[in-house]
Amino acid sequence: MRLGDRRRLRRDPLEYVEDLRRHSATEVILLPGGGWFLGDAEQARALLRDQEFNAGRSGFFGDLLPTRSAQVEVGHAVRDVLRAHLPDYRAALASAVAGLPSADRWPAAGNRLVYRCLADLLLHPGTPAGTRRCADRAADAGVVFRAPRVWQRARAEVARARVIAALTEEVRCRGRRRVGEPRDVLDALLGACPDDLADRTVARVHLMMSRAVAAPVAASLAWSVLLACLHHTAGSDWPWPADRIVREASRYRPIPWMLRRTVLYPTTLGGTSLRAGDLVSVSPHLLHHDRHRWTDPDAFRPERWEQSDGQGPYIAFGAGPFACPGASVAQTLVTEALTALAEGTRLTVTGGDTRPVMSEGIVPRPFTLHRGRIEQAPRHRKEVNDHGHDAATHL
Repeated sequence: MRLGDRRRLRRDPLEYVEDLRRHSATEVILLPGGGWFLGDAEQARALLRDQEFNAGRSGFFGDLLPTRSAQVEVGHAVRDVLRAHLPDYRAALASAVAGLPSADRWPAAGNRLVYRCLADLLLHPGTPAGTRRCADRAADAGVVFRAPRVWQRARAEVARARVIAALTEEVRCRGRRRVGEPRDVLDALLGACPDDLADRTVARVHLMMSRAVAAPVAASLAWSVLLACLHHTAGSDWPWPADRIVREASRYRPIPWMLRRTVLYPTTLGGTSLRAGDLVSVSPHLLHHDRHRWTDPDAFRPERWEQSDGQGPYIAFGAGPFACPGASVAQTLVTEALTALAEGTRLTVTGGDTRPVMSEGIVPRPFTLHRGRIEQAPRHRKEVNDHGHDAATHL
């Protein structure tokens, strides 16, 4: 990629991809860094759903798991244990939010909050203290949430090696026996991974799944807070329910930068010839801001989710055979966190900017979140669950 392209991508990655589409004569658009991306919703549907582009294993797991069926079983096991432990997560949120300062820098503060409240779900409290400390240090060092600077990422590799070693020993100690209902994500993985998978590989899968849960949830929470604060009248309560804010934030600023598929054999898409091995991508941002399929797509309007019309393709969690199996649970985790943050407080932000930065996804630029207490009579808190509001993809 040329230096000018890198600068434009760094300045505003979403404006960059919009500009590429504006100046392209076709809907199959060459990316300066290599590969292609699609500007048409029907072609995107074909790429994400058709067997031609979705055979075999998902690239999400790399080579860690040997078969697609093993990948599916692991994904479902992690989703199920997170769902089962939602009450523990909710209790952890109440405790953690009570100790937050009146002002803090986000999204870093949100990362810490989300990890703290997920920690017992990832490794249950009975896990040896040394292993849990190692995991906590890895999160602080940029292993779970990608560090912004090169030197920080180099330091994170040291912490990554240490936590994998500690997790490998924990896998060995727990063994592959089932212990009834999984106590944490590691138990779920021990029950779902193939029996002949090496202990170190199970440890690597655990770390990968920890990142896959915590990082998107934290980024979605940060976007939800920022966008809700920027798009309502300061000094008043939010006019939208938390789940609508979260869903609209995921539409307005979807975390995935691109959803990629590898062409398995020579084919033609949108009149463009593709070779085996070519990478073809779909931009969730472009599909979520398609003026032909969404009503007023460039406006942040959580109330749009109260109606069934005016909604276009929604792929915040992917689509097709490789869509995230935990989409509804992930939305619940974010919604619970946003609800806890806003309970009895008035949230405002300073320094907010809706232009994102590239990390392992689309994340907000740093801003300050202010929390002011509101004196009010106690009221019954409505619990959020992942069954009442469907977070499934539609494309």
